[in-house]
Amino acid sequence: MSGNPHMPEAEGQVSDAVKGNWVDHWAPAATRPYLRLSRADRPIGTWLLLLPCWWGLLLAMLHDGQARWEDLWIFAGCGIGAFLMRGAGCTWNDITDRDFDGKVARTASRPIPSGQVTARQALAWAVAQALISFAILLTFHPMAILLGIISLLPVAVYPFAKRFTWWPQVFLGIAFNWGALLAWTAHTGSLSWPPVMLYLAGMAWTLFYDTIYAHQDTEDDALIGVKSTARLFGDNTPRWLARFLVLTVALLGYAIILAVPSGEIGIMVLALVGPWTMGWHLMWQLRRFDADDSHRLMMLFRSNRDAGLLPVLFFALALFA
Repeated sequence: MSGNPHMPEAEGQVSDAVKGNWVDHWAPAATRPYLRLSRADRPIGTWLLLLPCWWGLLLAMLHDGQARWEDLWIFAGCGIGAFLMRGAGCTWNDITDRDFDGKVARTASRPIPSGQVTARQALAWAVAQALISFAILLTFHPMAILLGIISLLPVAVYPFAKRFTWWPQVFLGIAFNWGALLAWTAHTGSLSWPPVMLYLAGMAWTLFYDTIYAHQDTEDDALIGVKSTARLFGDNTPRWLARFLVLTVALLGYAIILAVPSGEIGIMVLALVGPWTMGWHLMWQLRRFDADDSHRLMMLFRSNRDAGLLPVLFFALALFA
């Protein structure tokens, strides 16, 4: 492993992992390659998968005007499931991209191209994570279980999207925001227009943050023929980011208006502060965007945890006001 010029020393650390993360310092050595496959050393992806789930659950509770004890399990189950399914999805992504990852500086240190695990071992790890997640899913409403099963299709397709479309971020958005539909359904037992609008808002948000993220790899992606919105937009990226920002806020606000009963004006206004403050956070990111500064790009991408937590905060305040 230490012979790989892209790999940081013998610890097997991944180049874009959070510095001082618990995996590299506290996890048993035998488990580290698998936890790195799951991106446990880079928790931002788990947050980005989880937050639409919490949006959907809280908005469903606002819609019904009540919180039930079982919602605590949905809340926690979404958290555990997000960690596991993000891990399974990232492991699958690394299996399918193992030949590409070895040619990109930022990804060459990942466990498969650096030789820490084989593709077969990684596949077994992906299946194990998916099965545990499925066991959690079985505790939800039958309609939510069906949605969870259907979600496997976009998860499976996403790693291949950058090979045939300039818009792979759309496929990521389809997969990463599915939890908005699932969590709403876990609470209500059915789908309706508010969670659909919430889902579309999440997709616009994904286009925003993952275009920023993709700008780190534009040169390497061009060399190996991988497509992305970052390459497609080029110098026009700030203009496109502004469009995604507006769409995110508008659709999120519309979902709230549809969900909250018309007589609850105070609750609706308080909930609407969520997308309003999120919009200002995204504007802050847009103003600091610099396509040539990889460190800043990663910082902005990771800051979307805080951006997505703002609606969670104000939805919760509106619910318990």
